[in-house]
Amino acid sequence: MESFERELLELICTTCNLYDVEMDKIVRDDPLIGPDSPLGTDSLDALEIAVTIQQEYGVRMDSENTSRIVLQSLATLAEYIKKNE
Repeated sequence: MESFERELLELICTTCNLYDVEMDKIVRDDPLIGPDSPLGTDSLDALEIAVTIQQEYGVRMDSENTSRIVLQSLATLAEYIKKNE
């Protein structure tokens, strides 16, 4: 995991109040949202993450379809932010 992805993971954990996550066990391609996510995040968390990303990086996810694609993993989120900053 690159440093920007680590930064995003820390931001997500803070935003969603995930204090018991073992960050070293999270892989960049793990699902961020849903039942397969090691973070245990759901659709409400996805909304919080999208708002936080917009506030922190000035990057907006325009539609529900965009956010589903972008929030697939740390890798897809980091790539989207870098392309749209």
